[in-house]
Amino acid sequence: MRRTAAPKANTAAAGEGTPVIRHHPGDELLLAMAAGSLAVGPAAVVATHVEGCVRCREQLRLLESVGGVLLDDMTPQALSSQALARTLAAIDAPPRGTARFAAPSERPSLPAGLVWPRALEACTATSWRWLGPGMHWSRLRLPADPAAKLFLLRIGAGRSLAPHSHSDSELTQVLHGAFHDGRDLFGPGDFDAADPSVHHQPAVRDGGECICLASVEGRMRFDSPLARALAALIGM
Repeated sequence: MRRTAAPKANTAAAGEGTPVIRHHPGDELLLAMAAGSLAVGPAAVVATHVEGCVRCREQLRLLESVGGVLLDDMTPQALSSQALARTLAAIDAPPRGTARFAAPSERPSLPAGLVWPRALEACTATSWRWLGPGMHWSRLRLPADPAAKLFLLRIGAGRSLAPHSHSDSELTQVLHGAFHDGRDLFGPGDFDAADPSVHHQPAVRDGGECICLASVEGRMRFDSPLARALAALIGM
């Protein structure tokens, strides 16, 4: 894990102090979000992006509306005699896990002006933990799926993660700062989806740290044996 300079971010603004969002979730992710079929960890990352992105928020509403119309057009089916009783029992049942809101004191510290995403309000989180020189991580746990691999990564200016690929998918939402991974530049508000075909090395630009929210399905496949060992220890 070494210091690597990266190109400056494109911070042209639609309004004063508002960065332009250049990278968005694909339609298939938004459609899965609208259908409620997206896994809990990836859904938290997509929801965090949607909070700050007007374009994706409108697209998600459109997809949800289309889904509602399709349901209205479906032929009604007869329910079993116990359907109502089971539904009422499910409503009255306590939620799985410990559903509580994390107090600000239980969250890892963030730079001044950076607001904790609403999509993560129910998370519990560890404090920042050392990952490498200039790098820290925090494990987030959602009541709906405490085992989901959801992380905050805080990487210092000029630092880079070790080169890696993925056994499945990795979704990343940039909350603060910017990084370049050899494919493109990702700045505040940007979203990135990486799959097994992607081999990259995210490098934070000089001049400021970068904080990202990441969901990992499967495992990150680091080139370095040391990086692989560290990733295994923290569940990446």
